[in-house]
Amino acid sequence: MNRASFLTGAVIVGAGSSQRMGMDKIIMPLGGKPVISWSVDVCQRSELIDRIVIVLNDSQRDFGQKLASEQGWTKVVDVCPGGNRRQDSVREGLTRLNDCEWVLIHDGARPFLTPDLIRLGLESARSTGSAVLAVPVKDTIKQGNADLTVRKTFDREELWAAQTPQVFRFDIITRAYQNTIADVTDDASMVEQLGYKVKLCMGSYGNIKITTPEDLALAELIARKKATA
Repeated sequence: MNRASFLTGAVIVGAGSSQRMGMDKIIMPLGGKPVISWSVDVCQRSELIDRIVIVLNDSQRDFGQKLASEQGWTKVVDVCPGGNRRQDSVREGLTRLNDCEWVLIHDGARPFLTPDLIRLGLESARSTGSAVLAVPVKDTIKQGNADLTVRKTFDREELWAAQTPQVFRFDIITRAYQNTIADVTDDASMVEQLGYKVKLCMGSYGNIKITTPEDLALAELIARKKATA
């Protein structure tokens, strides 16, 4: 890619309700800094990212703005409030990146973003305009009925667990958001519904999402390991 010819933005999404955690996981300390700081720090240092938008709950917006100033995140162009659903929050973030040709969307609750994952996502998106980081499913996945009997067992050789970052050409993802009203679980599914091909690229099993207290305990172990590496 000719870096001089386009701008790449990153939307870091951290406006969820954190119901399963019991408190706002985005601002919880992890390895000596808030969870949200981990992924923003990586984007700030990445030569492949030009603009950053952080999306937080309205109650945490002042915290986010103060953190951006204290940390010297010069690429952060806005700390904006999110919406009721994740997709509403991403939509708000996208409106702040109109000058970008590519956009990387990442969950702030996935603290272990790396420069290699950013590069891989952007490179993989070249051919189709869309790419999602994912890992092969390790477990056998079964679909259940309401009475808890098995309806179907899937072939795990064909199954991938989607992660973030997910990377899109800006015109593709904005078109997807303009045409989707129903609830979706990730950004790529909107693009798929429009008929675009989405490239799968190998993520990392260490790229965990903090959802429960058990996830946070695992993240602390990973953070400690990184600190001593």
